[in-house]
Amino acid sequence: MVLDSLLTDILIKFPILLNPFLISGLIILAAAASAKLLLFIFANYLEKFAANTETELDDLILEQIKKPFFYLIVAQGLKLAMLNLKLGSIADQMVSTMMALVFVFILSRMLEVIIEVWGKTFAKKTKTQLDEVLLPLFHKFSKVIFVVVSFMWVLNIWGINIAPYLAGVGISGIVIGLALQDSLKNVLGGISLILDQTYKTGDKIKIESGEVGEIVDIGLRSTKMRTYDNQLLNIPNGYLANSRIQNYTQPNPKLRVVVDFGVVYGTNVEKVKKAIIKEISTIEGIILTDPEPGCVFIEMGDFSLKFKALFWVKNWKEAYSKKLEATERIYNLLNKLKIEIPFPTQTIELKKR
Repeated sequence: MVLDSLLTDILIKFPILLNPFLISGLIILAAAASAKLLLFIFANYLEKFAANTETELDDLILEQIKKPFFYLIVAQGLKLAMLNLKLGSIADQMVSTMMALVFVFILSRMLEVIIEVWGKTFAKKTKTQLDEVLLPLFHKFSKVIFVVVSFMWVLNIWGINIAPYLAGVGISGIVIGLALQDSLKNVLGGISLILDQTYKTGDKIKIESGEVGEIVDIGLRSTKMRTYDNQLLNIPNGYLANSRIQNYTQPNPKLRVVVDFGVVYGTNVEKVKKAIIKEISTIEGIILTDPEPGCVFIEMGDFSLKFKALFWVKNWKEAYSKKLEATERIYNLLNKLKIEIPFPTQTIELKKR
């Protein structure tokens, strides 16, 4: 009773204390002070504590959420101040709009934390490149979603019927989906290529159309391949996902090299095979034991006996240069052994009538 009487006397002597504008101003000042106090606690206690932990996860989370919480406290103070003034429905709608935008902003920042933490801690540890490719895309897509949600929410707060807009969004989605059909096919193709681990950066591949090159970059829409003429090809992932791809680096970098050659009829086959195997076995960089170099007699052709010299190199990057070296050695060896290399010939028989 004494306290109530004392408060009544104070309010009678100082009626300005009942002024709603003064009270609203005090509410805003209290909210600002509370927000500043929160930043002080973050900077001097929470962040220092997080800095002493082994993981960077807590540091990143605190860095991302301190400003959203600051804005949330300030926005809550403004809301209470404006409600105290009883300015009417428009003011209430403005306050609700502000709170909605702050709430969506906090959600978006929290999602950014999740995406960034995932990229820094988990995605880099996975063997697949799917995480590294999809995370930036998901990051951008989530921002668009939050903008759309905010727009729809604000319209609803101001009493605007959003049903026609939702129908329009649905129709627009169908139209955009049809217009971007090829792009979506390329995106899905890129995801399937990464999941299947068809190739990775640095692999040598041959695509169905015949081009051979090294993978430079795997994007979500296309793959970049550098040919051995130093040309950069941008190949849509949708095409690659539905094509036959020969990967020279899988299951391991080891690669077999084949050199075709022919000799004249009447040549001793065993002599040729032994001489060729001995010669190519002296080439540096060839795996000699597993498997060993070989030479096989494969066909009696139209004008020559056809052979294949076979050997393995440790890495596919050496295959082309070693094939050139082996071809030159085989040619010089056949000349040295007086084994004739035939020209393409054709016998024409004429009959008299």
